[in-house]
Amino acid sequence: MNRKNIEHSTYDKFSEYEMKFKALGDKKRLEVLYLLCQHGKVCVCDLCDMLEMPQSKLSYHLKILLEANLIQKETKGTWSYYEINKVEVSGLLSEKLCCIFRPEDCC
Repeated sequence: MNRKNIEHSTYDKFSEYEMKFKALGDKKRLEVLYLLCQHGKVCVCDLCDMLEMPQSKLSYHLKILLEANLIQKETKGTWSYYEINKVEVSGLLSEKLCCIFRPEDCC
């Protein structure tokens, strides 16, 4: 096998997880994720009230979480509803990530 191919694909995975962990590395974004876990699909206006945060600041945090694929967005009319991406969040410290650092444990 060509070592460069392995390094490149592994590097791509590192970049993907870097984005996810950066998104998780902020207390406000962790609060957003927690609230979405507790309440399911939530309107952005309700999240603003729950977090006592203006929509402009909340939108910044939601954008980062969306780009990291940790949440999903559904638009209904003029309102946006957010929910946890359960598959992505539950997979963060599961086999997906472990296969990078402990390949001997992978199937």
